[in-house]
Amino acid sequence: MQIGSVTLAGRLALAPMAGVTDLAFRQICREHGAALTVTEMVSTKALCYQDRKTPRLLALGEDEHPAAAQVFGHEPETMAEGAKIARAVSGCDIIDINMGCPAPKIVNNGDGSALMRDPALAARVIEAVVKAVDVPVTVKFRKGWDEKSVNCVEFARMAEAAGAAAITIHGRTRAQQYSGKADWDAIRAVKQAVSIPVFANGDVAEPADAVRILEYTGADAVMIGRGALGDPWIFERANALIETGVCPPLPPFAERIGTAVQQIELAAAQKGEYIAMLEARRHVNCYLKYERGLKTFKTRICALERLEQLYGIAEELKQTVGG
Repeated sequence: MQIGSVTLAGRLALAPMAGVTDLAFRQICREHGAALTVTEMVSTKALCYQDRKTPRLLALGEDEHPAAAQVFGHEPETMAEGAKIARAVSGCDIIDINMGCPAPKIVNNGDGSALMRDPALAARVIEAVVKAVDVPVTVKFRKGWDEKSVNCVEFARMAEAAGAAAITIHGRTRAQQYSGKADWDAIRAVKQAVSIPVFANGDVAEPADAVRILEYTGADAVMIGRGALGDPWIFERANALIETGVCPPLPPFAERIGTAVQQIELAAAQKGEYIAMLEARRHVNCYLKYERGLKTFKTRICALERLEQLYGIAEELKQTVGG
């Protein structure tokens, strides 16, 4: 699959998720078959104002290519300058513009999915970023602001005309946030309306969903978000299902919990044990989502403070669950 000058070796990408898709998690998903990974979204205004913490979110792994850096904002000049900085700091292969985030603190500033209410401004933003960077520019957006203002098809055509090399559409409106069902018909309509590659996004929770959304929408690729939490194997299993028609089983539990520990060890090396353990409380519990009767363990995980505690809990889990 081709995005401008960038070649992807597969049809499955890891969606950017704020506070989730850090370098450690992206490395794990890459090892398990994600063809494209995207950084957490970063503010171009923060980059332009030389905020110290923001560039850390853009760090890529040595072998993390192709990868995209996702930026957000709504001022064309600031977006252009911030995108240039993001490209220089990260060495990314693609700049992705977030025009889909539904979070109030983002939308209330005119960023994220708020731009779907002002396609003319969105076009100026895309054009400015395309002119500013030397890599392909992609855009991620939603079905629309709400059900009364569904404009994803028109927005997709605008993005293509403004120079976007590919687009990702999440099949929910901003009003839905992450509730209800994703509208795959809207994604199919977008795919039929443009000639650039389209990533389908929304309600891909297991490998079979990836196959279904590709077949139903005709999309070129799938961007998987929440479905990958605690389950990076969704990529390699879906890849196998797409290529062979056979979906391999999940690996044994011991391997799964071992991968959870590996992810937190990577995070600790990258951002320090204290922060990594705070984040482990969510991440490690996600790795238990297919198991039952582990409430006590989940409670203990929510109180993690040190890696040594995680090692002990992981060993106990292996003995309790088996596999």
